Amino acid sequence: MSEILAPAPLLTAAEIEAELKQLATCQRAASGSAMRFLNRLGGGAETLLARLPGPVRNNLASATEAALWLAVRNTAQSDRYLPRPSAQVNRLIGAALGAAGGATGLPGTLAELPVTTAFLLRSIQSEAARQGFDVTSESVLFDTIQVFGASGPFADTGQTDTDFLMTRLSLTGTGLQKLIAQVAPKLGMVLGQKLAAQAVPVLGGAAGASANYIFTGYYQNMARVHFGVRRLATVCDQSEEALRLQLQDVLTAG
Repeated sequence: MSEILAPAPLLTAAEIEAELKQLATCQRAASGSAMRFLNRLGGGAETLLARLPGPVRNNLASATEAALWLAVRNTAQSDRYLPRPSAQVNRLIGAALGAAGGATGLPGTLAELPVTTAFLLRSIQSEAARQGFDVTSESVLFDTIQVFGASGPFADTGQTDTDFLMTRLSLTGTGLQKLIAQVAPKLGMVLGQKLAAQAVPVLGGAAGASANYIFTGYYQNMARVHFGVRRLATVCDQSEEALRLQLQDVLTAG
């Protein structure tokens, strides 16, 4: 089965450049609201993680890996029963999940982790579908997991750009088990920041809603960039690697 459901018309060089600029704008916007959120919390990403109890921090990688496996196993079945809402509706659903989990403090946030992971996975897949990709394709599933390899909304913007653009290159060719094992520790640290932000009862409900809204938007934007580059590679005579380098140049140029 083809990964692309419907082939797009060939693009001119000027059209490719314009699309790369749009993708760069999308990527720059991914972390803007996150930085404002961090400022309101009065600390950086590392400060957030330090707020988590030691046993929770130590188990983030394994808990996230288990949540990823659960999400992957259930995503195909969920497509039979659940519609794929718009990007904005996805963000509102994510906010509601975060509010429910954060309102109960740390126990609720830990229980919410598998649900949030599965929800974010579906949000990423929805962006792939909007780009014309067949989300039942194994390759697209791999790419969906790879989007989780981005540095997260609370990371330094410049570093996030570099890390994300190199993600596909560093993980290409691995099996699903190895891929999830590679991505889970990094995603665990990112989601740990979210858990810490919403771990205080009562206050955690509002923080949880804000954090999930930000995280949903972040991974949607990263999915648009990731699958946007893949789509461009299908309609021009350039490789994904070459297009990612061009995109990196656009981001660097500002």
